[in-house]
Amino acid sequence: MVDTHPAQRVGVLADSQNLYHSAQSRYSRNIDYSALLEEAVRDRSLVRAIAYVIRADSPEEESFFEALRDIGFEAKIKDIKTFADGSKKADWDVGMSLDAVTLANHVDTVVLCTGDGDFARLCSHLRHEGVRVEAIGLGSSTADELVDAVDDFVDIDEHEDRFLL
Repeated sequence: MVDTHPAQRVGVLADSQNLYHSAQSRYSRNIDYSALLEEAVRDRSLVRAIAYVIRADSPEEESFFEALRDIGFEAKIKDIKTFADGSKKADWDVGMSLDAVTLANHVDTVVLCTGDGDFARLCSHLRHEGVRVEAIGLGSSTADELVDAVDDFVDIDEHEDRFLL
């Protein structure tokens, strides 16, 4: 696969729920999205950065969504669903995958900020289409199949002072 170079067009897709829960369970800290975006782009040409977030009616979430926008992310927001039995569900796996496939025609590299192994098949597809695929996640909670499916993996655990608040 192609090495990185300054003319590369990059799309960044951040699975905010995955990152949040991984950072909270391991470190009780939050992700520094400015550092995340800086690492994902690495002096290349940013085409689009999308953070996939869940609205759970928490008081601080609107300020978080606004902060993401200020950093340079487009915030795609999905409301959490509560079922009759009281269980809750919300995830962006299909939305992220569709956006990645659509974006693939407009970028050279897709950077997935997640540790979710469900994206391994997406990575294989994108690479087959000639797109470089990178991932950034907490190695301690990142699925091996995702690491194996990408061209490059940045482990937040190895740089916690840089990526965690």
